[in-house]
Amino acid sequence: MLAAYRHRLLATTLLVGAVFAVPAQAQDSALPTQGTPADTTNDQAASPAATGVTPAGDDATAPGAPAPGGDIVVTGSRIASPAAASASPLQVIGAEQIQQQGAINVQEVLLQNPAFGTPGISRTNSSFATQGAGAATVNLRNLGEDRTLVLVNGRRFVSGQPGSQAVDLNVIPTQFIDRVDVLTGGASAVYGSDAVAGVVNIIYKKNYEGLQADGQVGISQRGDGADRQVSLLGGKNFADGRGNIMLFGSYSKQGTVLKRDRSTEAGSSAVDSTSLANLTGDLGDLFTPARPTLSSYAPGGRVFAGDQTFSYNTGSLVNCSDISCGGFNRSDYRYLAVPVERYVAAGRATFEVSPAANLWVEGNYAKTKVNTVIEPFPLDSTFNVVGASGQVPIQTVVGGVTYRNPYVPDAIFNAATDTDGDGLRDISFDRRLADFGNRTSSADRDLFRIAGGLTGKFAGDRWGYELYGIYGQSKEHQDGTGQFNTLRFQQALNAYTDPATGQVVCADPAARAAGCVPANIFGIGTLAPAAGYLAAPTFLDAKVTQTVFGGNVTGKLFSVFGADPVGVNIGTEYRRETSSNSFDLLTQQGLNGNNALPATSGRFHLWEGFGEAIVPLLQDRPFFHSLSLRGAVRVSDYSTVGTTVSYNYGGEWAPVQDVRFRVIAARSVRAPNINELFQPAQQDFPSGLLDPCTGVTLASTGTLATQCLAAAGVRANIAANNGTFTVNQSDRQGITSFGGGNINLQEEKSDSFTAGVVINPRSVSALRNLVLTVDYFNVRIRDAIIFTPLQFTLSQCYDQGNQDYCTQVVRRAAAQGGNSAGSIDQVNTTYRNSGGTKTSGVDTTVTWRQNLTDWGLAGTLNLHGSYTHLISGYTVPVPGSSRDYFAGEIGASRDRFTINGSYDLGGVGLTMTGTWLGQASVDDQFTGERPGSDPRVRVRPQFYLDSQLRFRTNDKFEFFVGGDNLLDNKPPYLADVSSSAGQDTDAGTYDPLGRRYYAGVRIAY
Repeated sequence: MLAAYRHRLLATTLLVGAVFAVPAQAQDSALPTQGTPADTTNDQAASPAATGVTPAGDDATAPGAPAPGGDIVVTGSRIASPAAASASPLQVIGAEQIQQQGAINVQEVLLQNPAFGTPGISRTNSSFATQGAGAATVNLRNLGEDRTLVLVNGRRFVSGQPGSQAVDLNVIPTQFIDRVDVLTGGASAVYGSDAVAGVVNIIYKKNYEGLQADGQVGISQRGDGADRQVSLLGGKNFADGRGNIMLFGSYSKQGTVLKRDRSTEAGSSAVDSTSLANLTGDLGDLFTPARPTLSSYAPGGRVFAGDQTFSYNTGSLVNCSDISCGGFNRSDYRYLAVPVERYVAAGRATFEVSPAANLWVEGNYAKTKVNTVIEPFPLDSTFNVVGASGQVPIQTVVGGVTYRNPYVPDAIFNAATDTDGDGLRDISFDRRLADFGNRTSSADRDLFRIAGGLTGKFAGDRWGYELYGIYGQSKEHQDGTGQFNTLRFQQALNAYTDPATGQVVCADPAARAAGCVPANIFGIGTLAPAAGYLAAPTFLDAKVTQTVFGGNVTGKLFSVFGADPVGVNIGTEYRRETSSNSFDLLTQQGLNGNNALPATSGRFHLWEGFGEAIVPLLQDRPFFHSLSLRGAVRVSDYSTVGTTVSYNYGGEWAPVQDVRFRVIAARSVRAPNINELFQPAQQDFPSGLLDPCTGVTLASTGTLATQCLAAAGVRANIAANNGTFTVNQSDRQGITSFGGGNINLQEEKSDSFTAGVVINPRSVSALRNLVLTVDYFNVRIRDAIIFTPLQFTLSQCYDQGNQDYCTQVVRRAAAQGGNSAGSIDQVNTTYRNSGGTKTSGVDTTVTWRQNLTDWGLAGTLNLHGSYTHLISGYTVPVPGSSRDYFAGEIGASRDRFTINGSYDLGGVGLTMTGTWLGQASVDDQFTGERPGSDPRVRVRPQFYLDSQLRFRTNDKFEFFVGGDNLLDNKPPYLADVSSSAGQDTDAGTYDPLGRRYYAGVRIAY
């Protein structure tokens, strides 16, 4: 393995060396850059990436630069004050950094920051999603998208996910972004609900004048996943500079990558596999595939008649009771990365009527198209109808005469028995509906948002005000194929030969009158004649709206001890959110083979009042270069949960100019969203669940054995499997779950504490442009709103004997088709206010920008590093229960860092970015092992290397080429434990796409 790694490293070194050898004109260029000047006057503004001093709002200026009147606007506060800086940890990602990543979607850049966890939705982990495939969300601190508040220019943005507050970053125009401020820690008192984990504040460009065109294409080393994007940005000042208008438009498309064309560390993903541990029960086999492991649902199907099993998978009828019936390779059909096509437009205009009245308006429109494909439907004779027996009669009574279904072969008819006591022989079956084609979906999402307002100053410029209004709307329409009408299918299976005509017809006269076509399930392709009658197209319509009105005033009061004036801000805001989400009627009822997904509709509104103050106490005194205190409070009145209160308090102390200490404590709240409150129980088919009863015998003792043996089906299973409870592949794949909202939920409350130091040694000439920040964070959420984890439910029932959880588990009393007696049929859950969630750790950032001519060298060097160490992280699913640890698990490695370095010389620039994900363990709910304690369930660390080379030919043109995952890392093999649905790995955490390249051009006038 080490030799292979060295070989890859050498290949990459040669590749980079070859790129260096490309000749380029070493010219200076007038193309804009986003770097911070070396000389700055703010407390710590040597680099925007670590300063904690950044603009927010419409009248903001560049990071660290003084706003009109000498004020500096600070992210994390609405107050402009020349002495203020962020008391919460803050990282800033500038436009230059976004450009140097060649990112089509800003999610790609944000996920490199170690403060972000695995996203709930991305292009590579959503191919199996019934809704939201291809969306792009972010998740601070691994606390979830709904606890990460995404703002645009300091204001709320409409959600792209029905029932949720999560913003789809696909709709954000990447080239329109000036920077992204990432504020970690509770910020509800300043920004409102949902800021429990922190805030992602996307700042658009302002007052741009000129014209800029961008174009980029990319492709993977394997020739797939082609990407392209073009954009145009134009801006113009008018009215002697009192007004500015900017318009932006872009088109991008990210191409398809198939699962079969990629590999994991265990080998090719072209053929289905499952973890060998599922067969051996040994955790040491967890990352070893049992290959091949094809699906038992094949196009030729299986028919269970009496004690015999038959199949057509060899082309002709065979009895496979004692041999394999064949299988089906699902991996041959699955998408690894879904194709996403985007049209994005944005605009912004400002006009100064007078110093007391500045008008502004901004708008967004985005149209996103996403297509998904997965393998044909795996049908069995329960038709996915909860409680169905799975028995299908092969005889019918018409006019008092019993007729045999003419499609049933003699061998199957003779083996069949009457299992339900109705006097008619019956069978059960399963088959892959290849006759119906693949399951596909095509989603069109449209988002529209407009915001506008008025700002100004009064009282001798000591006070300012802001009034604003926002309306946002996102809509989605989705069409799908590959499903069937359950009721029609059941009617079509009940067929006989009409003696009057000699034709095979449906037995039910009403069904015949409605056009029923008899269905023949015996053979390959035999359903094709009836497919037109049986097929059931699916559709979805969803809509989210957001309406916001607000206003606030900011001013300067008196001075304390001769320091800068006390700054205050007070304001109010009204917000109204609505969401509706409705599938077709068959899907809502679970009558088309799809998940049963009832419609969800809900709304809420709230009034809020807020205020904050920054109190400078001492300035420019011995041991007190600056000392200030701050506090904020917000009172919210929800139509759903009533009144909530959030607040924060803290301070900053700089004993000398080069060092600043900061501390802040905050109470944040998050009210339940529409899905958490109003969503009816939705059906899901979870993967990776482990049955605790596996291996139990009649002689087993203890709580586990007692709970398992209480089920008659488990005892029947033991009797049929030589004295041991055993589950098969169909049992593992055949588990259903129902989970929905809870109208009795209350808000969750978070107490967070951060303390840190910012070091900017400007008194040392060689280090004056170095900024080091170290911050400790501790976030504890009480009454956290969660779905009770399904494996936790199983553990509580069987390992702990908790009967409340046992009521959520349904086992099969007897064998049903390919499913064994006693196997799990359902594990259900719901949203509830849990015992809580906690996470703590340390963030460290280092930023250094140096003009090397000061050292007698050429060029400019920029370095930025971000490192996060998780000390702890766990959830308590219900009050008083054991902790469910996540720190150290896959997606939440204890150690993560990203290092970004760039070197510019004349017209040539090189950027290298390295991202490290520390070792991680499989979820302890599956293994029973605390994360990190068992080397058998640990995934080794991963390091990803990206690079970009750019050069400018003159003042207007910049060309660039780049590569991602240059080491061509393959993701760890996780198969059916901790992997993304339908994949062999956690495709949201680890890069599953491999090495890929891009090239582009940027033209500015």
